[in-house]
Amino acid sequence: MDVGASNGRPFRLSRQPLGSSRPNAYNDAMTGQFDESLTWRDASAPSLDDIEALASDAYSRLPEHFRNLCEGLIVRVEEFPEDAVLEAMEAETEFDLLGLFQGIGLPFQTDQGAGQMPNMIWLYRRPILDYWAEHDETLGDLVTHVLVHEIGHHFGLSDDDMAAIEAAAD
Repeated sequence: MDVGASNGRPFRLSRQPLGSSRPNAYNDAMTGQFDESLTWRDASAPSLDDIEALASDAYSRLPEHFRNLCEGLIVRVEEFPEDAVLEAMEAETEFDLLGLFQGIGLPFQTDQGAGQMPNMIWLYRRPILDYWAEHDETLGDLVTHVLVHEIGHHFGLSDDDMAAIEAAAD
């Protein structure tokens, strides 16, 4: 289902993992299994479809009871946040947001919300790739982290709630 004015693609849970059309160095680096003997010479930057495939894989690994709570949630991959989003979030640059949840968290929804737009999550490809280039984390782990963080907002958790959960897990 495609909603909103954005030109991105809706999240499809049936997506296959990264295809074999990419060089092995590329696929291995995406999953954290890099073969030092391979080069990046023929590799291109991960596409919207590649990020979507990583998000689909991450989603499929969530516990079933969490996925059941995400029924109707739409996940989209875009290059960058729209200007209106950047303004609303008071972002300094278009690279400041890796992802965004928009909607009403599950604990705050009421039956009177009939006709409201579905909850949506955006993953922003270029900011994610920029962050990936600057940190020692696999792209798959990064996309998983951003997706799970935004799903946390769908569940009604604040950024502070999620930071406390992450700190307790460390």
